Amino acid sequence: MLSLRSMTLLAMVLATACFPTQIYGQATAADKIKVAKGFQVELVYSVPKNQGSWVSLTNDPKGRLIASDQYGRLYRIDPKSKKVEPILVNIGRAQGLLCAFDSLYVVAHRGGNQPAGLYRVRDTNRDDKYDSVQLLRQFQGGGEHGPHAVILSPDKKSLYICAGNHTKTPRPESSRVPTNWQEDQLLPSMPDANGHAAGIRAPGGWIAKTDPNGRKFELISTGFRNEYDIAFSDNGELFSYDADMEWDIGTSWYRPTRVCHVTSGAEFGWRTGSGKWPADYPDSLPATLDIGPGSPTGIVFGTGTKFPKRFQKALFICDWSYGIVYAVHLKPNGSSYTAEKEVFCSAPALQVADIIVNPADGALYFVIGGRRTQSGLYRVTYRGSDSVEAAKPDATNELTTLRRKLEALHTQRGQKVIDEAWPHINHEDRFVRYAARIAIEHQDVRLWAKRALNERMAHARTLAVMALIRRGNPGYQKSVLQSLSAVPWDRITDAQRVDLLRAYGLAIIRLGGLNNEARKVINTHLVDKYPAKNRRVNQELCRLLIATNGKDVIGNTLDLLEKSETQQDQIHYVYALSTARLGWSLDQRKRYYKWFLDAANLYGGRSFNGFLQNIRKRSLQTLDANTRNALAEILNKKPVEKDPYANLKARPFVKKWKTADLTEALENELTGRNFENGRKMFGVGQCYKCHRFADQGGISGPDLTAVGRRFNKKDLLESMLNPNNAISDQYQATEFELDDGRIITGRVVNLNGKNYVVQPDMMKPNKLVNINVDKIEEQRPSKVSTMPSGLLDNLTKDEILDLMAYLRSGGKKDFEEFKK
Repeated sequence: MLSLRSMTLLAMVLATACFPTQIYGQATAADKIKVAKGFQVELVYSVPKNQGSWVSLTNDPKGRLIASDQYGRLYRIDPKSKKVEPILVNIGRAQGLLCAFDSLYVVAHRGGNQPAGLYRVRDTNRDDKYDSVQLLRQFQGGGEHGPHAVILSPDKKSLYICAGNHTKTPRPESSRVPTNWQEDQLLPSMPDANGHAAGIRAPGGWIAKTDPNGRKFELISTGFRNEYDIAFSDNGELFSYDADMEWDIGTSWYRPTRVCHVTSGAEFGWRTGSGKWPADYPDSLPATLDIGPGSPTGIVFGTGTKFPKRFQKALFICDWSYGIVYAVHLKPNGSSYTAEKEVFCSAPALQVADIIVNPADGALYFVIGGRRTQSGLYRVTYRGSDSVEAAKPDATNELTTLRRKLEALHTQRGQKVIDEAWPHINHEDRFVRYAARIAIEHQDVRLWAKRALNERMAHARTLAVMALIRRGNPGYQKSVLQSLSAVPWDRITDAQRVDLLRAYGLAIIRLGGLNNEARKVINTHLVDKYPAKNRRVNQELCRLLIATNGKDVIGNTLDLLEKSETQQDQIHYVYALSTARLGWSLDQRKRYYKWFLDAANLYGGRSFNGFLQNIRKRSLQTLDANTRNALAEILNKKPVEKDPYANLKARPFVKKWKTADLTEALENELTGRNFENGRKMFGVGQCYKCHRFADQGGISGPDLTAVGRRFNKKDLLESMLNPNNAISDQYQATEFELDDGRIITGRVVNLNGKNYVVQPDMMKPNKLVNINVDKIEEQRPSKVSTMPSGLLDNLTKDEILDLMAYLRSGGKKDFEEFKK
């Protein structure tokens, strides 16, 4: 019915020319790989087809490497002699390998008679050949979302293991994560439109700790989608690189691939379908760094490399689909971190599957392979002039020390724990207050329920009552709602309001559902707060007041829908309204269904089209026969596809702007600018279609939130006026010259046998071209950016300056260029 975009945007960028190397029978040559200045990449070994497609690596005590074929056996490699030999034991299909405790640990997938699980492989007769295989714990799960990495703990006494969301928790004997997990959806969630993970429920992907014998498992963290690997920093902090659900791209619930700081008891909020939690929900923790679309695989810290200090401290993360190894540079921020990424090495056909440091030579090794593609083993060394002296661990700051002290309480019980944690439940540091709440949630609720309900500090009350909701029973609902309604709305911040609204929602979800008394309390205290000035507050008020049928919620939500500049925000309101049965006028229904006609010009991932159709279908179920008949004209109307730049082109042409035209104004007139107009111009210029900014917008182009810190004013303007002058490798299209003389330029979006499926226009992702490999005479990086030129030619000078100030602000209204 709807002419909506259903092409997966991850596929859209799948490979930035990620060509199937099995066509050539040789791993990507080292001289084709771009690497950071001063470093050198060497192809150690091109894996022959009969040795499979390697996806995991570890090093043994003798400086050799061990690798596993995704669908077959293990191999041992001597990086000096380049000798490769099979390990002749009945184990393979490993996505996790570790040599420790005089053993080789293997996290294997099911196959043949081999169940998925954690295995211990040993050389019992000391002849340098493994000969014993022991299953320590069987896992229920498999495939690419199954059990993954195994690594050594910082104190070298334990193992840590991670698994994707298709693997059930490993029947842990203890858990730092409170085991009262639920879906926690205030409005009915919607399964993936193509059925992916439709039956999988909380807690999603997990990380656990166990002893060398695998006898006792302790659950450390949950709420991941599919974290392939985990790594400890040199000062003992744990990190992961979690996957996105690329089919969600374009929706309000899409979450990019992201680096997560994994602390004790952490919950990261993955839920199936539309149910992913917003990153600011107080019952979860946020990502350290959003990377964007991709396919996360191996990660490792640079500890032990003979690299400059900056790279010894870096977290190296692998993106299989883009063919990129990023170096993520972490900066302490309270008890956690902020981070920035840089492309460390990249190339077409570099499907990076795993990465390790070999202490024997101080080099970084990575392997490409997976899904039966050509494999290769590579070594990265530093050849520059900077010092490679071993870096010392950074000193632990006071807030990290406090967080760790609170995390130690997660395994303790009693009144003393409550008293020690309570003062920190509303700490200004999010990770500290999270650790404090988890410590309290683990305690007998009878010891602290009254204290939570009567807590005097507003934010502390919100979070303490939320803990009570998560641990309590339906008998608490009345007292919980009365306590929350006493929190003074006008004296808390917008972020604290989001926390409060989440607590209200959980009180309905977990404490017996919505009854008339609960509805009355919530509407009495919140109806007049909607709409608010803050975007996130509005989104949470929308959820809550639609659930409670609040007064004027339909009209207010439609107003917000029509004013929303991004398709993600629009979908949030359309989704919520689809669940509302009461309070509609006929005109409001028409306004609602008109949006679906306009949605013909939106695009997203593989499930995007299906999600929008299902949202529309759900809303139709709320109509009675008379209303359907009255809406027949708009319901039967067919959508018309429009030029995505139609609104921009409809504006009067101002001039063909050049950087020189605005250079003086950048220096003298970039003060007292209009924040709201800058945001409006970001929408008018269709920037949101491709770029993410302050947690809003698309993902086919780079995230622009921090662009003001990375570029000076002139360079930022130049990049917008002349996008062809400098094109990032990550977003560069490929130019194909064919044997019939044609030249086709675009991004490879899929592979089909010997055909490349190419998308020439990023704004029209359903317009695809098939190119047969045998017809290609030459292929080369395109010199033309996928970002169109001339996007600012219909904007006035003041509009461009407002846009510049908005971009430089990172989305913060108090930025200096908005001050009068």
